[in-house]
Amino acid sequence: MGAQRDLAERFRAMHVPGEPVLLPNAWDAASARMLESLGFGAVATTSAGVAFVEGFPDGQEIGRNAMLAGVTRVVRSVRVPVTADMEGGYGPTVADAVATALGVISSGAIGLNFEDATPTRGTLFDAEKQAERIAAIRKTGEEYGMPLVINARTDTYLESVGEPGGRFAETVRRAAIYRAAGADCIFVPGVDDAQTIGALITAIDAPVNVLANAAMPPLAELARLGVARISLGSAPYRRALTAFRDIALEARDGGTFAGCGGILTHAEVNALLS
Repeated sequence: MGAQRDLAERFRAMHVPGEPVLLPNAWDAASARMLESLGFGAVATTSAGVAFVEGFPDGQEIGRNAMLAGVTRVVRSVRVPVTADMEGGYGPTVADAVATALGVISSGAIGLNFEDATPTRGTLFDAEKQAERIAAIRKTGEEYGMPLVINARTDTYLESVGEPGGRFAETVRRAAIYRAAGADCIFVPGVDDAQTIGALITAIDAPVNVLANAAMPPLAELARLGVARISLGSAPYRRALTAFRDIALEARDGGTFAGCGGILTHAEVNALLS
């Protein structure tokens, strides 16, 4: 537990506004090992990617145990800190949040994403009740001597909750409540314009995590705005799946195999996982 605790503190210290920790999210042991080999100082899992690999759609369909099994495989494959995307905790109660926290600790991971989206699209969990669950995760970690790094996610923008003009204030309100409950970082996916990102960073008294997409300002601009953490989410997995689709269609429909060139060799992948 001491080594795991040290990894948690190392990861927490990476959250520096203006010097964002970059996390191209992994979905299995090979993708995690690739990130470590490239010099990334931490690995974050993508809940969607793990779910897709196991044959589930995104949105807590995979269940806690299967998700934790995927997280555990990632943790065992690398030496750097691993933070787990645990969606909404796989149940609405405080007990569910505690069970998720215990599972994260047992997996060897050092932190988790914890979101306030509900199974009903366009709705969010009550902020005060979500805070109770965040506080329970914090308390559980403390009781087990494990200072979990809690990345509290609010989906006000991603789920287009309420009127557009009210989303900023609601995001800031939820961020303050979650921070007071014990969150280390506030994750606001669904925002990609510099003006809104900058305003959120100014208004939120906590490190801010954003979700990258093709419309996002470049890394240097996000750093200038004060972003502390950048996630790529399931985009790397979907890019890999896109490449698989394209090589399969090229072979079937074009009768050519150019997609088999310019890729990692069998020996390189074997060495990566040795």
